[in-house]
Amino acid sequence: MAHIHTPFQLKGLALKNRIVMAPMCQYSVEAKDGKPNDWHFVHYVSRAVGGTGLIIMEMTDVEPDGRITDYDLGLWSDEHIPAFARIISEVKKYGAKIGIQIGHAGRKAEDAEVPVAPSAIAVSDKYKTPRALTTGEAKQLVQKYKEAARRAVEAGVDTIEIHGAHGYLIHQFHSPSINKREDEYGQDLAKFGVEVIQAMKSVMPEEMPLLFRISAVEYIDGGYGLDHSIELCRRYKEAGVDMFHISSGGEGPIGKERKPGNYPGFQVPMARAIKEALDVPVIAVGMLEEPKLAEATIANGDADLVGIARGMLRDPYWALHAIQAVTGEVTPPKQYIRGF
Repeated sequence: MAHIHTPFQLKGLALKNRIVMAPMCQYSVEAKDGKPNDWHFVHYVSRAVGGTGLIIMEMTDVEPDGRITDYDLGLWSDEHIPAFARIISEVKKYGAKIGIQIGHAGRKAEDAEVPVAPSAIAVSDKYKTPRALTTGEAKQLVQKYKEAARRAVEAGVDTIEIHGAHGYLIHQFHSPSINKREDEYGQDLAKFGVEVIQAMKSVMPEEMPLLFRISAVEYIDGGYGLDHSIELCRRYKEAGVDMFHISSGGEGPIGKERKPGNYPGFQVPMARAIKEALDVPVIAVGMLEEPKLAEATIANGDADLVGIARGMLRDPYWALHAIQAVTGEVTPPKQYIRGF
């Protein structure tokens, strides 16, 4: 039996298969206003036509200076809602479910005049030195995450993912190497993330699952390992996270102590470790675009879902092609049956 093509249910989220389009920034906002445009419409809808079970829209930021670049998406205003709703509504017509990844770049905000972060530590000499947030400003940002989640719900999403990986703001708060604060957010490294989770859950329907993307290990010298991320996930699960999306790294220059893998499936053991430690569903991601590897990841119980990123940039119909490769048969949209 093919596992990749089996349904999956998490609270009120019912997926037709185990394939996730992982969020990937498009840097394609035209007017720097944060609103998705026709590029984003075609980009996401074509992956729905292509058979994807769950599409997670790229990192969408809670304030203008929270963007990696000024060409990124935002949900800091109610004026953004209609443009997102147009895409979300169309994606659903093809049997896909869709969520939005909510985030803030923190010290990795390249176009912010003065980026903000837990502490005034730059990513590297290629980045601006950020200004440390005050305690009050950190609490205001929690509310901005909450308002972004409210807008995502109003736009019609099926789920929401919090970006707590790849060196962005929440990751910066829960990293001992980056967070050198002496206030409550320094004494408890999970506190900022926990407050964001609780705030966002307060405006989400009870049956809508909340996802959280985390870097399971860091690659800077002195960076944290799996033991630290498992404890973070434990706290985040208690706060209300329903599923974790397991990635790694992105926090800064790669050191000498730990190197990232550069081979298919290198992050899968991290996903399995968190799944087993916390008895929680997980999405595995990272060079899983070979269909039989994606299938094995599910069949082995390493993860519940597989996230495909660059593979879907190359092939909008990756899901249909993968299901066909694994099962020998597939049901494409009626307009494309002749091609299969």
